[in-house]
Parts: sequence; C-alpha cells; structure tokens
Amino acid sequence: MKIIAYLYSDPLLEPTPDRDLWGWDIDHVYQDLAIATVPKKGKESAARQQWQQLLEDCQAAPADYLLIRRVEELGDSVQAVGDRLAELEALNIRLIVTEQATSTMPPALADQPILKGADLQADLLKLLQQVQREQRSRRIRQGHAQNRVQALPPPGKAPYGYRRSKSRYVVDRSTAPVVKDFFEQFLLYGSLNGAVRYLAKRYGKKIAVSTGHRWLTNPVYRGDLAYQNGELVSDTHAPIISREEAAQVDRLLRRNRQMPPRTASAPRSLAGLVVCSECRSPMTVTRVSAPRHDREYLYLRPTGCTQTPKCGAIDYGAILQQTIERICEDLPRAVAGGDLPDVGTIKQGIGGAIAAKQTILAQLPPLVTSGVLDQETADLRAYKLRTEMAVLQSKLAQLPPVNLQAIAQTVSIPQFWLDLSEAERRFYFREFIRQIELIRNEETWKLKLMFIF
Repeated sequence: MKIIAYLYSDPLLEPTPDRDLWGWDIDHVYQDLAIATVPKKGKESAARQQWQQLLEDCQAAPADYLLIRRVEELGDSVQAVGDRLAELEALNIRLIVTEQATSTMPPALADQPILKGADLQADLLKLLQQVQREQRSRRIRQGHAQNRVQALPPPGKAPYGYRRSKSRYVVDRSTAPVVKDFFEQFLLYGSLNGAVRYLAKRYGKKIAVSTGHRWLTNPVYRGDLAYQNGELVSDTHAPIISREEAAQVDRLLRRNRQMPPRTASAPRSLAGLVVCSECRSPMTVTRVSAPRHDREYLYLRPTGCTQTPKCGAIDYGAILQQTIERICEDLPRAVAGGDLPDVGTIKQGIGGAIAAKQTILAQLPPLVTSGVLDQETADLRAYKLRTEMAVLQSKLAQLPPVNLQAIAQTVSIPQFWLDLSEAERRFYFREFIRQIELIRNEETWKLKLMFIF
C-alpha cells in the first residue's frame, strides 16, 4: 500500500507546515507554496508545480491514498478543486482529509473521513459550498495580509491624534497636541485618572479612563502598527511620543498594576505603599479635623487589622519624614551592593541586534533594483524584519534606566524630596519602592523599605 501526502500553504497567512505532521509513515510528501508574484492567469499553475509532479509520479507508479489537511488546499477556486478531485478519481486514488469534517464517514484508514467515487458525488454540493466559504474567507485574509506586508494601516477610523492618508497615518496638528499633553501629564504624575481629568479641564476633551488606558498602550502613538493577528510592525509613521517616553509609560503602568486601583492615583505619596508588620494589613491615609477648626490631621491606619487590641494609627507626617530619611540612607547602599544585571550591556546588545536588522532592511531596495529579489519577496522580508525589530524594541522598553547608580545618588539628598509636591513625591517613591513595612515595637516603630530591584 502506497500513501502520499500533499501540502499547500500561503506564507502570508501561516507558517510553512512541517512535512512530518501526519503521524503516519508517508512514502512521499509533495508541498507547494502560494506565489504572489505571478500574474493571475499563470498563478495557479505556477504555484502548483509539486501537484503536477504528484500526478506524473502517480501515472508512473499509482498511489493508494492521498492525505491532505483541508479540501480547499486543492485549488484556489471551486472549479479548480473539482478538477483536481476528478484527476484523483481518474487515477483511482482515495483522498483522506485529516483536519476537516465531512458528512460522509465510511470506514477508512485510521478512522479518517474518505472522499471517493459515489460517496463524493452524493455529498458534492455541500462539500463545494464549504470549500467556497473557506476560499472566500481565505481571499479576505490574503488581502489583509498584503496590507500588513506593505505596512498599511488596518481598516477603520484613525486613532485620535492622527488622520488617514493614502498609505499611512499622518499626525493631525489640531488633535495631536491634546494626546501629547495627556502623555506628559501621565509621565509627570503617574496618574491615569489625573491625566483624564486634566484633559477635561484643559481642553474640554472628556474621555473614559478605559479610553485613556488604551491611548497609553496603543502602539500607534509610538510610530508602530498593531494588527489583529497580534503582530507589531515598527516605525511605520511619525510617532507622537518618543521611544524613551513610551518605555517610561510602560514602567509606570506595570508599577500601577501591582497596587490597588484606587491608590494608583491617590493624592498622598505613601498611599498603597505602607503595610503593618503585626497584622499584615495595608495602611490607608485618613483625614481628621477638629470641630470649628480648619486644620486637618493625616494618619495612616490598617484597613483590615485582626489583632486584639487593634493596631493603632500613626501620624502620616512622621512616617513620611522617616521614609525620606530611610530612602536617602538605604537606596545608594542597595544599588551599590545589589546583584543587578549590567543593563548597559543588555541594552547595547539589543540595540546592536536592531541596528543589524535595520542594515538588512536598507539593503532590500538595491536588491530589488538589481533583480535579485522581486518586490513581493522584498516586501515580505521587510515585514518580517520590522516585526522582529518591534519585539526587540519591546524588550528594550522593559529594561530599567541604565544610570541607576547616578539616579540613586541624586535622590539620596533629603532636600530633593522636600522640594517635591505630594504628587511628584508619589511618582518617585513608586519608581523605587515596592513596599514599606511598618515594624511596631511597643511604644516605638520603625520602617523597612523594600525596593523594586
């Protein structure tokens, strides 16, 4: 018994399938790839050279079974599929479909559905309708894939701050400053709610917090395009924020995700950071005012203390003052003594990999001009290079600042912290501190700082 297999795939839509995917002992595997460079009239025959070889080989040495994944892989139209089924029928080859259910299920090799002779004729209409739907879907996906290869924007309205041109997004000078100011507010204070409120107050632009979060994470504002298949193509149009600003946005968002939602934009700098060591409860900022007095007192108290008696509240100003003293003393020592990775070397390596891919990208147009590559192959190669560069740039954005020791020396000066507002202090505290543990000792207490790194 002789078993052969046939594979047909489009590199724009899927990775090239493995020739050994069948799980059976196959005598020979024939594999064709879709060709986008051949004129339409000759595309079908030019892309099916291995199919023609299959027919020639079967005329010389007939096969018993032919394995395919899906029926629509036999042709680019219903007529082509029908013609190839007729060719198999003439050669008396039984067709086994491995990844597609059919309504006829006669006994078959390895319990797979077989299409043959009268069974095929009885169910031909339903089969061809299914093939027609699959091919229509495939043509739509091929159109989207061609747009991705050419780095064209996806369908739909351009994001706020941009407008559509013929082939790319163009910065809208009337709305882009609003988006730019939104990012600057978020970078300055690290508060998404605050940035949303700022837009409403400054520009009268009211957006939901969820919309603001989508702006912060949207690759379009960084000069990249994201497609529905999850792939990212870098440097396709003019960005509204720089790569350095985008990296800082990502760090702030990761930091805020680790905190309770309401404390991410709380007005007090210690909100969400302090934990009581006795009851392990987070501590919240409470305000107390005396009757007929304008003065307000701030305290930190546990939110869910289970101790008896309960852990008492402590003056907010005292904890803030000791936090500044501890960070000025502990941060330089933690940076100097910590086993930190050489961020500079890592960044240099990733930057070198990006530069190497940019060099290859610059070599593609001359190869097309000299005839070494056709335009479609060059476009596909450029698309893959840009997606690989986008992955590397994402890794680069996740790295901490390279001059951490210099920053630690700067922020270890007490006056630096005292000159900041509460919102600015909140930003810098959360840049370095993961948690502050309040350790109680009878009538006294002290703080233990746990840094992010």
